[in-house]
Amino acid sequence: MSRFDAVAAAVEIAEKHIPFNQVLGLHSCTIDDDRSVHIRIDHRDELVGNVGKGFLHGGVISAALDLVGGIAAMIGAVGRDVPETEEEAAEIFSRIGTIDLRVDYLRPGVGRWYDASGLVLRTGARVAVTRMEMHNDQGSLIAVGTGTYTVGR
Repeated sequence: MSRFDAVAAAVEIAEKHIPFNQVLGLHSCTIDDDRSVHIRIDHRDELVGNVGKGFLHGGVISAALDLVGGIAAMIGAVGRDVPETEEEAAEIFSRIGTIDLRVDYLRPGVGRWYDASGLVLRTGARVAVTRMEMHNDQGSLIAVGTGTYTVGR
C-alpha cells in the first residue's frame, strides 16, 4: 500500500468504520495537500444541546474537533512510518488514541452545517500534537482546540 493509499484508508475508516462518526453525521472527509483534515457535519435536531436556542451541543463540537485531530495524527503517523500493506496501515491506525484534548468554545454553534479542520503541529516517535478549528456555514469561528494523541508502539 502506498502512502497515498494509507491516507485514503484513514479517510475511509473515519467515514465508514467508526460507528460514533456515523452518529455525528460525519461526511465529506478530505485531506488537503498540506495534510490538513476537513470534515463536515450538518446541523440536525439530534445534535442540539440548547433546545431553547437550537445551539449545537458542546460535546458534538468537542467530538468533531477530536475526530479531525485524531485523523491528522493518523496522517502524521503514516508520514513517519509509511505502511506497505493494509495490515501495516491498520496496525499504525490502531495505535492512535487521545491523550489530551483542550477545546475553547468561542461562540454558540449556530448554522446549517459545520466544518471542522485539523493539522499536525508535530509528530514524534510516541506522540502527535494537533491544532483544530470549527467554523459554521457563515465562516464564523465557533471553537478551537489542541489535541495530543498517542501514535507510538
